[in-house]
Amino acid sequence: MEGGCRCGRVRWRIECEQPPRTYACHCSDCQTWSGSAFSQQAIVARERFECVGDVGQFDLPSADGQRTSIQFACPTCFTRLYNTNSARPGLVVIRAGTFDASHELTIVAHIWTKRKQPWLIIDDRWPTWQESAPQAELFRLIDAPPVKDLPPN
Repeated sequence: MEGGCRCGRVRWRIECEQPPRTYACHCSDCQTWSGSAFSQQAIVARERFECVGDVGQFDLPSADGQRTSIQFACPTCFTRLYNTNSARPGLVVIRAGTFDASHELTIVAHIWTKRKQPWLIIDDRWPTWQESAPQAELFRLIDAPPVKDLPPN
C-alpha cells in the first residue's frame, strides 16, 4: 500500500498483504494534531516502511523525559504523515488519512475515550479504553508487529 502528503512531495510505501487494521485515539494531543475529533493510525514494522521525499521532523519528549515521539510531516503542505517513538523501537505509526486507499482501512479499537467529543458515538463492537490500552492487547487487535527490545543504556 502507498500513501503520501497532500501536495505529493512526500510519498511512502509499506509491504503488506492486506490493509492494516487501525485504531482511533481520542486524546487531546491527537485532536489538536489532527484538527479533528480523533486521529486514526496504523502501526507497521519499520523494515516494511519506505518514505521518499524530504520530511520535516518534530521531536516531542514525554513529560517525564523518558521517551521521545518523533513526528514527520511534509515541510511544504504540512501534512502530518507518521511518527516513531523511542518506547516502540522498530515501529512506524502512519496517519491513516495519508493512505491512498484510506477507505479500505478499518478502526478496530478506540483509546482515550474519556476525551472523545460528546457527539461522537463509538460502535460498541470495538473495544474502547478510557485512557491508553494495554500495549499487548491493542497490538493484538490491530495485528501490529511486536515491539523490539530497547537497546541497553
